[in-house]
Amino acid sequence: MNNDRFYSLNNYLKDKFGKKIYKVSLDGGFTCPNRDGSISSQGCIFCSDVGSGEFAGPRRKNISDQIDEQLEFIKSKNKDNKVIAYFQNFTNTYGDIEYLEKIYFQALAHEKVIGIAIATRPDCIGEDVLQLLKKINEKYFLWVELGLQSASDSIGEIINRGYNTYTYIETAKNLKKANIKFVTHMIVSLPNEKKEDLYNTIKLINSVDSWGIKIHMLYILKNSKLETYYNKHPFKIYTEDEYVETVISLIERLNKNIVIHRLTGDPKKEDLLLPTWSLNKRKVLNSMHKNMKLENTFQGSKVEK
Repeated sequence: MNNDRFYSLNNYLKDKFGKKIYKVSLDGGFTCPNRDGSISSQGCIFCSDVGSGEFAGPRRKNISDQIDEQLEFIKSKNKDNKVIAYFQNFTNTYGDIEYLEKIYFQALAHEKVIGIAIATRPDCIGEDVLQLLKKINEKYFLWVELGLQSASDSIGEIINRGYNTYTYIETAKNLKKANIKFVTHMIVSLPNEKKEDLYNTIKLINSVDSWGIKIHMLYILKNSKLETYYNKHPFKIYTEDEYVETVISLIERLNKNIVIHRLTGDPKKEDLLLPTWSLNKRKVLNSMHKNMKLENTFQGSKVEK
């Protein structure tokens, strides 16, 4: 537990590897079925032009070179240089199975890599991909990230998610059965979202026994589809205090054993329209720690039985 308040990824990795472990973000050259016309050509309305991978390595470089470049960026704070290779932007299981195997094992072959993380969509883990993930999981440290965003299918339609919640549930079951760790993404402040929707999303994440969770603040990027939607259909954007209070209430309802990977987002200043307070990530996180201590509350303190 982080100060005995919540179970952070940082503490999990320290417990497992005996030291702080960093991630390096990679671009595997993927696209997405929600962009290439297989499902839609529009993409999820919150997703950026680089597939929510603003800090990934350049896709023009091979995987090993991307890792070396990312290691150079963090060398001042990562003395040991051991990292997890994170396939981040777009849909990182959406491709030819031979290509997937090639790039995953290229990353794992790097002397500084101790495991990989793969971000994807729940509708892009077919049986062939599942078997490849099982093969990797038998020998290496692995987790898979699933973009649920909300348990509400009506909200899923608004954001053009392109799959229903049942698909997420079935994929979660398959990964759990294969003993593959998975992380679930959810977003706070989606259009038409109510507190009940947020709590229902946490209930679902608890019920499928997700290994980890990433909670993001919805931020609107300039010249994005979400900006266009917001201008036509204005919806509530949380204040910083509202966001901090809401996320604490979600942590309280989250099973104690679920590893918290993220509690806010990382927009680029030059791309951000709203909310501007989200740029100060450290302040937001410090407020969460401070308020949880003042309220004497913990992860799982309000889990519904």
